[in-house]
Amino acid sequence: MPPGTPAPKVEGMLPPLPLKVPLLTAPTAAGKSALALALAQEFCLEVISADAFTVYRGLDIGTAKPTPAERASVPHHLLDMADVSENYDVARYVQEAEAAIAGVLGRGRVPLVVGGTTFYLSALLRGLPLTPPADPVVRAAVEAELAQRGLDALLADIAATDPAEAARMERNPRRVVRATEVHRRTGQYPGSFGTRPPRFHYAVTAFTRPGSELEARLRGRVDTMFAAGWAGEAAWLASQLDPETLPRPTAWQALGYREAWAVHTRQLGEAEAAARVVLASRQYAKRQLTAMRSQLGAQLLTPQEAANQLRAQVRAAHKPSVN
Repeated sequence: MPPGTPAPKVEGMLPPLPLKVPLLTAPTAAGKSALALALAQEFCLEVISADAFTVYRGLDIGTAKPTPAERASVPHHLLDMADVSENYDVARYVQEAEAAIAGVLGRGRVPLVVGGTTFYLSALLRGLPLTPPADPVVRAAVEAELAQRGLDALLADIAATDPAEAARMERNPRRVVRATEVHRRTGQYPGSFGTRPPRFHYAVTAFTRPGSELEARLRGRVDTMFAAGWAGEAAWLASQLDPETLPRPTAWQALGYREAWAVHTRQLGEAEAAARVVLASRQYAKRQLTAMRSQLGAQLLTPQEAANQLRAQVRAAHKPSVN
């Protein structure tokens, strides 16, 4: 081959990988999507969403899903992947996210992972758990026990043998059922089975805002969601699912939808519902911040520091493909 002749392209070969894929996270309502959008437009990035509920078609208002205009201006991946009747889990997320990242790299562009679902982000960073497949019979028995004894009782059972595993559940009924099912079959919790190696390495950037500022942003966002018709969207979701099923279908666990549905059914006034959602969102933000430090090993920056750090990471990632 003459000097200077490009090497032949092998089908399916990826371009040289960045040392680490940029990953941006922040607590709910902190402004991570807006920052990601601005950086994606600046550097021609493609966004890989890491949100447990924007994967569902039809959950647009209550999940603050990127608008059609935003999605037209910047390619977004892992949005609208499933019907609300499906149970979209972390294993499916990691497989589809890694495929999307590979696709972006294969086009010679830089992916930017963005989201606040730390359970998904942790699985991307550490690899998928090697937990045994579910046993439908044992699972059904645990679900019946959840309906009878309640979430706190099952969490107390887990905490009695493994407090760290109980904390990892984040009061998510589906995770609690899964952990209890696996423990009853194997004597171990899912976190003890190890993981397969992750396909990529990531550079984590996390930021937050002062508590009062974050609180004001939460209130403003919840008010905007109700003004945009969140109660109607929740009514549509309730028409697709049984809101009283335990454990609740994954889509019905999205923050605030039960309160929005209560507004639609006139069980709650909008002001009371909004106050409850803001409180729940504040509590969720605290859990996110804890998980960012403990599970992702992230240092919490200011929004400006995060923007500067991401710009440096993107410039270092694929210099030839960055304008």
